[in-house]
Amino acid sequence: MINHKIKVLDVIKIALEAGKHILDVYHSNNVTVEYKNDASPVTIADKKSHNYICQQLSKHYPNIPLISEEGDLPNYEQRQQWHTAWFIDPLDGTKEFIKRNGEFTVNIALVEKGIPILGVIYSPAQDLMYFASSWHGSYKLSNCHAILPTIHHEFELIKTAQQLPINYSNEAFSIVVSRSHFSSETQAYVDQIQQQVGDVHIIEAGSSIKMCLIAEGVAQIYPRLSYSMEWDTAAGEAIVMYSGGKVEEYGTQSPLQYNKEHLKNPFHIVTAKPNDNLVIARFIYK
Repeated sequence: MINHKIKVLDVIKIALEAGKHILDVYHSNNVTVEYKNDASPVTIADKKSHNYICQQLSKHYPNIPLISEEGDLPNYEQRQQWHTAWFIDPLDGTKEFIKRNGEFTVNIALVEKGIPILGVIYSPAQDLMYFASSWHGSYKLSNCHAILPTIHHEFELIKTAQQLPINYSNEAFSIVVSRSHFSSETQAYVDQIQQQVGDVHIIEAGSSIKMCLIAEGVAQIYPRLSYSMEWDTAAGEAIVMYSGGKVEEYGTQSPLQYNKEHLKNPFHIVTAKPNDNLVIARFIYK
């Protein structure tokens, strides 16, 4: 284990600064959109965030390799020798960024032996930071631009942030779904839940914010029955997992694995920590 060498506060401040680079582009009048080989969009904001994050992580932790959506992927023969690696999505929710709806994030995760042990997700437009580690638990921090410059030690960070899940008193059962990747399989899954348990509240959201809503307790379940990659989910899985929730492969209930030969995720279901106040929770989690 290398967690004693990793400072979550370092990673949080890197994500915060990357968010500033993204917002500089977001608030400009000219956002040029290019398209990669898989037809997914990419902007200069993705690239600026990628360059900054990789530079800073390499400076702080030169012995830990990196995998970023916008970087070159080392071959599997090399990667399978790695004990630990950073997984980075420098701008998750590029489609939401282009739509200018604010639902985009910076995702940074540390994966050890195929399991996320640290995750940081920053929403620049909302100035919200979600973070988690196997040694601290899972937390949410608001008003980051004002608060984080005043925090210099990990114990201050933990004392200032809200531990997840936050206990909401609402009695409605909520499902969060992807705003830009809503598939026919997702619709069928939602229909099945509604048939079995009655009306549910549907929340649409973009990027890894969906996983943060699960960890926070705003929603109880998030079916991801569409395309995603390991860098899309690693940070969010850490935040969900260390809040008491689960991320499991759809149909098998197996945990997701990271740094596979092929980095595409299987379809999966994200569930929040069970809430005894919701009768429906006992059905979903049994």
